[in-house]
Amino acid sequence: MILASLAAAVLLAQATPAPSARLSNSARETLYKRTVQLMEASTVATPELARAGAPLIEDARQAVVNLHAQGWNESYDYRFVTAVRVFLELADAVPKPFPFPETARAQMTELRDNLLRAQAGFTAALEHQARSLHSPDPVDLARFADDNIRLGPPKPGNARVVFFGDSITDFWRLNEYFPGRDFPNRGISGQTTGEMLQRFQADVVSLQPAAVVILAGTNDIARGVPLTAIEANLTSMFELASFNKIRVILASLLPVNDFNRAKDPNYERSALRPPATIVQLNDWMSRLCREKGCTYLDYYSKMVDAQSRLQAGLSDDGLHPNGGGYRIMAPLVQDAIARSLAPAQPARRRRRLPF
Repeated sequence: MILASLAAAVLLAQATPAPSARLSNSARETLYKRTVQLMEASTVATPELARAGAPLIEDARQAVVNLHAQGWNESYDYRFVTAVRVFLELADAVPKPFPFPETARAQMTELRDNLLRAQAGFTAALEHQARSLHSPDPVDLARFADDNIRLGPPKPGNARVVFFGDSITDFWRLNEYFPGRDFPNRGISGQTTGEMLQRFQADVVSLQPAAVVILAGTNDIARGVPLTAIEANLTSMFELASFNKIRVILASLLPVNDFNRAKDPNYERSALRPPATIVQLNDWMSRLCREKGCTYLDYYSKMVDAQSRLQAGLSDDGLHPNGGGYRIMAPLVQDAIARSLAPAQPARRRRRLPF
């Protein structure tokens, strides 16, 4: 599929060289939405194009909807680029009024430029995907390799706790919130639980921590990973930690909100991370901790509003905590660490009655 799409993209772009820079999700969505607007506007001056091009406009519009809802996907990208290219071929073939309106001419020029940008972005995205598939380090083990060596063994009297997760952990400046504590940050932005599981030995077990705080799963949900697969990965992390006598603190997923989508369309978070799915995974994690004896860290209930959204003011993009969000999280995780590392209380012996 990837090679076939890549070949198609190369054929599409071979006539006119275009920049090979990848498009960010935000830039891609902005470009594609503008392109659909231009396709619609260009039919005003050419009624025949309006009739013949309607299915292509709808195909491009649906590709934009899918890209917005599910993120970049080679098939959606290819569908969009193909629809625009065929639309332009139709535009060249159908009869046009004379003189052709200058506004319509400018729209067609911008539309052709947008197609070149879309083709170049599509090709670059596929090339990046192909490189990632053949990467010698697909889960980014090299990210912390040197840090792990420099860290050395834990020091007596200062329990080491590894914070392990995705971007929400990665962006947390732990040394500012927990000065003097041995809290290595091993979060990597964008990772799923499957990717984290592959580096659990290198970035958690090998550091010999007393405990690990695992905050993971939101990227899996956004990418359509089944809950059963997420649960299996988290369970495997728990088993690996337990086998190595590492206490596990399993953190709930944070709620999300769409408050800032007017600032950036990508800040509409609930479409990819449905609140009900977040609650479902959190409930499973809570049950796992009750059954297995790990510590459940409930960020969710302290950060959610009455409409099951991340409270306004705790995030600037609807997903990642800002300073206010991390200030709520810090005492919660401190309490969870204290509970996790507290010595087990011996069971009280029942007094035998004399009769």
